Parts: sequence; structure tokens; C-alpha cells
Amino acid sequence: MTNPETSRYVRLRVDLVLEVRDSGALTGGALRQIAEDARISPVEAAQAEAAVKQDTAEALAYLVDPFDLVRKVPGIDLTQASWSSEEIVYDPDSSDWDDDEDDVPEGVGSALR
Repeated sequence: MTNPETSRYVRLRVDLVLEVRDSGALTGGALRQIAEDARISPVEAAQAEAAVKQDTAEALAYLVDPFDLVRKVPGIDLTQASWSSEEIVYDPDSSDWDDDEDDVPEGVGSALR
């Protein structure tokens, strides 16, 4: 794809599995961030607080911002981002969690291996 229209855009996919060792700290951090967020209305804040208190995955999603991952990367503008989190059953030996080495072209992502 050497077309100038398509080569300007790159999709970066990141899949993380995190172990929540202190759900109280995670929830508390999300609640603090909601309380300090002047951009949201009291109604939105109440809804966010309820969701965060009910689900640690919601708390994590509230605290993690994909903009922070690329904010200091020179030469780019983040065009679009979306993210979500969900509680899962994690088995590190499952084939579902392989590192997809066969799907990565040679030389791409090698710094992470």
C-alpha cells in the first residue's frame, strides 16, 4: 500500500491483560478522577461513579486513556481512539493468549519479544 491516502494512517492495536491486585485502590482512583473532572455534569458523574463502584473493569476503563500512550510521540496526531475493558478468565497456558508471533512480519515488533 503505497497510496499516499492510505499510508498516512496506521492502526496500532494493543491488547493488555492486567491483574487487579487491589480493587479498592483501582476503584478509589477512578472515583477521585471522576470527582476532579470538571468537564462532566453532576448527572454524568453520578452515573460514572455508580458504574465504577459496580465493576472494576469500568474503573480501569475510566483511568486508562489511549491518548496518554501516544501523546509524546513525535510526528503524529491521534485521529481516532476507542477502548474498552472487561473482566475475563485468564489462563496463560491457553492458545487464546499466544503472542501471535506467526502473524507478525519479520522485524515488526521485535523489540517487544
